[in-house]
Amino acid sequence: MEITIGMKGAASTLVEKEDTAAEVGSGSLLVYATPCMVALMEGAACEAIESALGEGQTSVGTELNIRHVSATPVGLEVRAEAEITAVEGKIITFQITAYDEAGVIGEGTHKRCIVTSQRFLDKTYSKL
Repeated sequence: MEITIGMKGAASTLVEKEDTAAEVGSGSLLVYATPCMVALMEGAACEAIESALGEGQTSVGTELNIRHVSATPVGLEVRAEAEITAVEGKIITFQITAYDEAGVIGEGTHKRCIVTSQRFLDKTYSKL
C-alpha cells in the first residue's frame, strides 16, 4: 500500500490523573498535559500510515508545531485525528487536531520520516 495525501488516523484515551501537567512535570495543575496531548497526536499520525509501512519499517517524528488551546479535566475522553497533507519522499506531513468532549483542545502540523527500524537503531546506539 502506498502512503498518500488524505490518509487518516485517530487515537483516543481517557484523561487520568497520571496524564496531568502536575504529574508529568509540565505544570502545576491537574489538567491534561500538553506532552500527553502531543503523544496522542503523534499516535494518530502513526496510525494513519501503519498499514502502508513495509516489513521492517517504522516512522519517527521529526517536527511538531502545535497549539494547546483549551484545558481538559481528568475524567474526559480525548481524541486526536491526523490527516496526511503532503508526501515528499520519506517525509510525511500531517494536519493534527485534538478534541475533548467539549470541542477542539489542540491543533497543528506534524512531520514524520519513514525509516528502516534496525538501521535507525544501529545508528542511534552507535553513539554509546
